[in-house]
Amino acid sequence: MLHLRVFFIVLLLSGVSPLTLAQSSAHQPMLASVYAGEAEVSQYWVSEKLDGVRAHWDGKTLWSRGGYPIAAPAWFTRGWPTTAMDGELWLGRGTFDQLSGIVRRAEPDEAHWRQVRMMVFDLPQQGGSFTERVAEMRQLSALKLATLQPVPQFRVASADELDARLASLVAAGAEGLMLHHQDARYLPGRSAALLKYKAYDDAEAQVTGYTPGKGKYQGLVGALEVTDAAGRRFRLGSGLSDAQRASPPAIGSWVTYRYNGLTSTGLPRFARFLRVRQAIAGPQRPSDHPGHDG
Repeated sequence: MLHLRVFFIVLLLSGVSPLTLAQSSAHQPMLASVYAGEAEVSQYWVSEKLDGVRAHWDGKTLWSRGGYPIAAPAWFTRGWPTTAMDGELWLGRGTFDQLSGIVRRAEPDEAHWRQVRMMVFDLPQQGGSFTERVAEMRQLSALKLATLQPVPQFRVASADELDARLASLVAAGAEGLMLHHQDARYLPGRSAALLKYKAYDDAEAQVTGYTPGKGKYQGLVGALEVTDAAGRRFRLGSGLSDAQRASPPAIGSWVTYRYNGLTSTGLPRFARFLRVRQAIAGPQRPSDHPGHDG
């Protein structure tokens, strides 16, 4: 009993409530693998990969992927069904930083939340095949709620058609595509039945230091020194704005970077800084990032 009391005291002192801890382990999301051209794409439903904030609706409360409650205004979820829904809070293409700022506020900014939509891409507790869940999700449109919409799902007949759709959407500012096998059930964890397809790869690394800038960047940060989860150490210089070079991501923080495959030594090729990973609440961690690719 003494050990149990100590456990809860530690939780309270750390700012993590038992309720939050319970939710954090309650919903285990389905995560995507990478499409590498091996799938029979005609057997998949395809949708745009939305670069929003991943959210889980349990029928009563909206939660971040990391298991923290999202402080949305009460009117935002009014009229939503009591069924569990996985989705992305979304403002539109190229607006992630703005969206992240809105969602992370402890006190919701009502005016800004009126621009946000919950785009639903799966129903974790519905069972059945993904094709059956697509039909269920399409019925959400009948609710005529501005804050709740299903992610449009479409089919392609061939890998060539898939590539053409990817090129078209990326040219319009999209991040990529998601492929979900028509017969797949919702299963927690990494799944070969759910695939992400992008024109580039992205990953996360932790900031461990900085290099000084030279030339026009004299007196600023030249590059971030980072280490990824596999222990690989490299630098991120490209992609940093002048403001970020003047006030760089803190040491210990996690950042997202883009790259195009690996070099012969196993390091990310053409690595480019994308953004700082922001937690919705609680301690910052890479798993709090949004996106239904995982």
